[in-house]
Amino acid sequence: MPTTNPYDDDKLREECGVFGIFGHHDAAAHTALGLHALQHRGQEAAGLVTFDGEQFQAHRALGEVGEIFSKQEVMKELTGHAAIGHVRYSTSGGTLVRNIQPLFADMEFGGFAIAHNGNLTNARSLRRALVKRGSLFQSTTDTETIIHLMATSIRTNLTGRLIDALLQVEGAYSVVAICDDQVIGIRDPYGVRPLVLGKLGSAYLLASESCALDIIGAEFVRDVEPGEVVVLNRGGVHSLRPFPQKSSRFCVFEYIYFARPDSVVDGIDVYSTRKAIGRHLAQENAVEADLVVPVPDSGVPGAIGYAEEANLPFELGIIRNHYVGRTFIEPTDQIRHFGVRLKHNPNRALIEGKRLVLVDDSIVRGTTSRKIVEMMRLAGAKEVHMRIASPPTTHSCFYGIDTPEKEKLLAHQMTVDEMCSHIGADSLAFLSIEGLYRAMGLPGRDDKKPGYCDACFTGDYPLSLTDHEDNESGQLSLLAELG
Repeated sequence: MPTTNPYDDDKLREECGVFGIFGHHDAAAHTALGLHALQHRGQEAAGLVTFDGEQFQAHRALGEVGEIFSKQEVMKELTGHAAIGHVRYSTSGGTLVRNIQPLFADMEFGGFAIAHNGNLTNARSLRRALVKRGSLFQSTTDTETIIHLMATSIRTNLTGRLIDALLQVEGAYSVVAICDDQVIGIRDPYGVRPLVLGKLGSAYLLASESCALDIIGAEFVRDVEPGEVVVLNRGGVHSLRPFPQKSSRFCVFEYIYFARPDSVVDGIDVYSTRKAIGRHLAQENAVEADLVVPVPDSGVPGAIGYAEEANLPFELGIIRNHYVGRTFIEPTDQIRHFGVRLKHNPNRALIEGKRLVLVDDSIVRGTTSRKIVEMMRLAGAKEVHMRIASPPTTHSCFYGIDTPEKEKLLAHQMTVDEMCSHIGADSLAFLSIEGLYRAMGLPGRDDKKPGYCDACFTGDYPLSLTDHEDNESGQLSLLAELG
């Protein structure tokens, strides 16, 4: 199974989603529902591990949550009052069954399972050192590094070993783990990846986004704070803060694209923020037009905000086919020319003869933007002005978002004018980085203390990139040798 959808290869890829619950008699069903709400964060694979006080049960498979956990014979085996789950889009490790999380291990203190959203930027270096010491890895995912660091830790209790392991890793992560009749949630010290705490009756829950609480009627309690360890057990909720305090650098792209619009992430309403981004985009980049048309679905809130600010009609000039999935049809050479038409179709009666403002959340490679502009022209649009509800994506992400190499990012290769010509638009404009921060309720970007991770726009990476730097150093050495 491919790790990218051949019909939608021009978006930054979702990371992963995690969910955990302790203290409910039907923990598995609630976890499956929570994962269903987090499906937008990863459609490649899903897994679930439960604990009934004595034994662990697990089920993992490639595919989407609905197909994996819809069978009664699967769910009736997943008994217990505690569970964790994971939806996966691989950013580290390939699309292999052995990489599906949660990963499980029998350790000195008993069974242990872990699921992870994010990316460890020194996992390769740690892995090499662990293999030299005798560790035998069963997967190619960076999450397994945490298990081996725990196994070699000299700390005496389970939580201490997990903390000891995470003190050695670099990168961005939100972790849920299940062991010793408790569920543990941890957020990295910079808080790059999201994690929230919820409550359902006497049960407590952890999830990547608040929408996963809504689906089961759970109450949102609070965000897990950067660097916080939350332990859920029969005594309730316990909080530890074992990591050195850092300035928060939450991923700003969660608000632009990744999080579901109905989520509240790190205390901010995602839908309202996306509309505010659209309003600032209109303030900065107004153009005479007849209609504002979103590129569905991610461009919709920004387009609504743009239309309101520009006092222009908002119309669904592009209709999306929601039933094109990765397994619909193999992308053979004979059908590749259909391109985005398998997923998007112009609403010809609306757009013919009109000057359009097309609003999308981002441009990555530019392939989809180019095809959609062409589609609009073929449908009779008089003018096509592209407006992007984020700054130009000029740098790769190493913290859990699957982005192309920097050299394949259109905004890294070209100026805005060159990009405009490349996609065939009458004009092209992006939201400024200052406008993005103002839409987030801040006066602008404080270069000394940005408040968010915006490295994909600025190249300002807040966390170490050990593996990437080692790889670049190795490539330079090889080039020098070949020299």
